[in-house]
Amino acid sequence: MRTLVLGGYGNFGARICRALAADAGIELLVAGRDETRVRQFARALGGRASGVSIDCGAPDFARSLAALGSDLVIHTAGPFQAQSYAVAQAAAGAGAHYIDLADGRRFVCDFPQALDDAFRHAGTSAISGASTVPALSSAVVDHLSAGWQAVHAIDICIAPAQTAPRGRATLAAVLGYCGEPIPVWRDGEWTHAPGWAAPERVEFKRLRPRIGALCDIPDLELFPARYGVRERVMFRAALEVAATQRVFALLATLRGMGLLKRPERLAGLVGRVGGVLDPFGTALGGMVVRVEGIDQTGRHARRAWHIAADDDHGPEIPCMAAILLARRIASGADMAAGARTATGLLPLDAFAPEFARWGMVTDVVDETPDAPHDASFVRSAVPS
Repeated sequence: MRTLVLGGYGNFGARICRALAADAGIELLVAGRDETRVRQFARALGGRASGVSIDCGAPDFARSLAALGSDLVIHTAGPFQAQSYAVAQAAAGAGAHYIDLADGRRFVCDFPQALDDAFRHAGTSAISGASTVPALSSAVVDHLSAGWQAVHAIDICIAPAQTAPRGRATLAAVLGYCGEPIPVWRDGEWTHAPGWAAPERVEFKRLRPRIGALCDIPDLELFPARYGVRERVMFRAALEVAATQRVFALLATLRGMGLLKRPERLAGLVGRVGGVLDPFGTALGGMVVRVEGIDQTGRHARRAWHIAADDDHGPEIPCMAAILLARRIASGADMAAGARTATGLLPLDAFAPEFARWGMVTDVVDETPDAPHDASFVRSAVPS
């Protein structure tokens, strides 16, 4: 399967390319704007990888893409918050499958309606959000709440390692909604809360407690309906150095007061400050997903899934769903034509080999108040 990875030498694209380059059933095209960089990176990968210079923002992009004859396009060139669907539309026009790593709320949530007809006509499949959210997060919620009669609350928090790579574009994307009112499902109704404001304490199994604040992601909109959530869906990000989290909260306050119009313009400065604080952090990051509701016996239940990723391997997690889905398509597995989000497309156990590959540890914890002590936690992966 001829697979083209846009942004192939970038933070996430390079990781996906390294994983797919070794697959015998995939002919890999590393794609990016800088011809020298794509060719050098492709040569370093070896095997059947080759470099292709292409600009997804160019007026002739659709024509250039069609000329490459790709079977699958993996779009990693974010941020996606302000992007159009031009790349996906070009993939449909070229008769290719499409996968992206988008976490922009509107981009992912509106994707099926905007593109389903085009991909059905092309006879190919398009998947948006093949990343930590909503691909992995939905797999975790499905696992934790399997067989339950009702889901009352879903709380998710991502905790990146302080020393993990952070791109300026990613910082600009998250700062873009800093202090902006975000629609959230809380107390059984839609309300608004400012992004990155009012951080709260979050507990982890293998990380020290952190303070996390609201981020705008697709899960906030997709999960209330998918799981029939009665009370709330919350997503937070918890930075390791609390001072950095406080800076984000301050920026949110200033924007809310009208004193800061474009916090995303400070992405470069925030990135540099973060680098200065690296000695105060570690290479350990992780994530927790907590689900509360009524289990299959009719009793109140609360369960949590944790993952810990050391040695700055955390950025591998957002790449895993795209890798798994690309391999599924390359294997000839039946993928219905049309456009959809990655919600519920992969079971949690499909990720286990990828977690093990990077020495990541996962835990499932029963947090129900009256749970027996000896059943309080199950280790579901072991360090390498």
